[in-house]
Amino acid sequence: MKGSSFSKITNAHLAKLAYVYVRQSSLSQVIRHAESTSLQYELVERAAQLGWPEDRIKVIDEDLGKSGTSTDLRQGFQHLTAEIGLGKVGIVLSMDASRLSRNNADWYQLLELCSLFGVLIADGESLYDPREYTDRLLLGLTGMMSEAELHQIKLRMHNGERHKAERGELRLPLPVGLLRLRDNEVVLCPDEEVQSRVRLVFQKFRELGTARAVVRYFQCENLQMPSRPLLGPAPHEITWQPAHTSTVLGILKNPAYAGAYVYGRHHCDPTRRKPGHPASGTIRLPIEQWPVVIQEVYPAYITWEEFLANQQRLADNQNKYRQDSHGVPRKGQALLQGIIRCGRCGARMMMHYSGPEGQFPVYTCRYARQQLQHDHCQEVRALGLDEEVEHLILTALAPDKIALALSALEQIEAEQTTLCQQWQIRLERAQYETERARRQYNFVEPENRLVARNLECQWEQKLRTAEKLEQDFQAWQRQRHLELTPSDREEILALGENLPKIWNAPTTTPADRKQIVRLVIKEVIVDQHREKCKVWFQINWQTGAISEHGYIRRVRSYADYANWEQLEQRIRELHAQQKMDEEIADGLNAEGFRTPHHWPFSSKLIWILRKQLGLPTVIHQGFIPDRWEDGTYSVYGAAKELGVFTGTIYTWIYAGRLQAEQVGKGTPWKIHLDEEKITALKSHLDRVKRSKERAA
Repeated sequence: MKGSSFSKITNAHLAKLAYVYVRQSSLSQVIRHAESTSLQYELVERAAQLGWPEDRIKVIDEDLGKSGTSTDLRQGFQHLTAEIGLGKVGIVLSMDASRLSRNNADWYQLLELCSLFGVLIADGESLYDPREYTDRLLLGLTGMMSEAELHQIKLRMHNGERHKAERGELRLPLPVGLLRLRDNEVVLCPDEEVQSRVRLVFQKFRELGTARAVVRYFQCENLQMPSRPLLGPAPHEITWQPAHTSTVLGILKNPAYAGAYVYGRHHCDPTRRKPGHPASGTIRLPIEQWPVVIQEVYPAYITWEEFLANQQRLADNQNKYRQDSHGVPRKGQALLQGIIRCGRCGARMMMHYSGPEGQFPVYTCRYARQQLQHDHCQEVRALGLDEEVEHLILTALAPDKIALALSALEQIEAEQTTLCQQWQIRLERAQYETERARRQYNFVEPENRLVARNLECQWEQKLRTAEKLEQDFQAWQRQRHLELTPSDREEILALGENLPKIWNAPTTTPADRKQIVRLVIKEVIVDQHREKCKVWFQINWQTGAISEHGYIRRVRSYADYANWEQLEQRIRELHAQQKMDEEIADGLNAEGFRTPHHWPFSSKLIWILRKQLGLPTVIHQGFIPDRWEDGTYSVYGAAKELGVFTGTIYTWIYAGRLQAEQVGKGTPWKIHLDEEKITALKSHLDRVKRSKERAA
């Protein structure tokens, strides 16, 4: 066998380099299994025995502590394949195939390269030529067994881990706020500030409803979040950092805070992995697919039911219309965005904005167009529907105005108490750290100035930090802390009782109004084709009650007007009562009639409608006085006062020289004349008269 092995080595092989590849799968193996590493380094002597001089033997040990399942992070293996492809390698030595690769794809690629460039492969016992059929077959089987061995090892380890997790005995990393003792008992973190900060996250999420709003609250109040990076051996130190969305979501989505022991929340999807990123491709499994869930194992910050409700709320905050999720209230003007459903096909209606500057929101259903390639179901103008829903909400909440005011008052007081407690905890921690730095400085020997100077600097730094924190707390008390006097309470109660005023206040944002709507309304179903010229909608209240409503929608002409028969009859009735056009318009507006565009009626519109209906102009007959009761002049009175003919008065009215008005067409004129105007007109008449006399 030895002679046959040496017969495979030619001068061409010896003229090239011999590479010894050394690898261990993990750093613990490198430390604990040093003998295996030493045996791999001894392959250098094996290469020398095969005839390679020492200056042509290269060792690649860059992959110590790296897994052989992939080549992404194995720079040494990539360097080896590159050298083979450049034709610089004569032989590759490794303890066995498992050192080179645990993956068939990488292993067969290596064999193919070695076969193309005539590179030999050797282990501690044998020498192989990948170009020979028998050796290629043996090498292929060796690589296959190496991958199968790794698969069996992983399978046994995973089954053992899974079995231990099912008993709740597998030690899983705990989030900040929970602490594992030496006897494996899990308790709440003894640090009161950490506990209060974690509880505050859940409290504000109940109030605000979104993780981003919780982050903004923490940033506005200058409250930091606790974190415990799992780096290095335990115990891991708690650090404080500014609030981020990922930190808040990490707390809200962790079932350990609900006291549950959960194994298998994440799953690795190979199709989503990115080269060079070993942690990529990890996806979060739904709660119903978690393999192990054991409740009431850890001390809990919230109940399991609240945890499930939080997960559902986080999912609903995402605007996914195709997945039937209404999303979080946003700053757009549409009041029902995300909770309005099409009454024809049942799909969630989407939003778009029309008008010259996109200022008019419109609810539209595009499900039929996107899924069935049909025309869209319907479009409903948001302003009219929102106005009707707003009126219904304010009416529904009217009996609870006092309760709402009291609740708002209690919330303000509780908010101030919570923030004050957070400040007191921070001050207490700063005082403790200052006192600890003082004790350390006092315990050092005065002669040891190298240590004393450093401890003195630390003490001074802690003093400055505590002093600045105290100043910040006093500034916060002046700006934010409120001492509610009895008069303040009465004012807040009065404000809470006036819910429409709060609703229409400039400080109330569209997102605030949407949040109020979602507290009382689950969803709104709308259909504008069910009744002619009307928009029908159904409100499903959060209490489980259902109510149906409708309103007249805007149309383009009176031909599509919903109440045209009633409007025509009412105009004829008022005309028969000898009402003028302006009086008819005032009467229709008082009775709730509106034009097809929902505008109030005017005398001009009534005149047009009378012409279409063939109704004549109402002319009041009888005695016309020189002056009316309001002090204005009639045409005859103005002519008598100025000493001119009535035709001259009409000419001046049409020319704009006289200010006059009519209640309606066919009614007498009312002319505004004062002493100054009369004097000016008489002077004008005298000048015209003298001009005519000179001309004659």
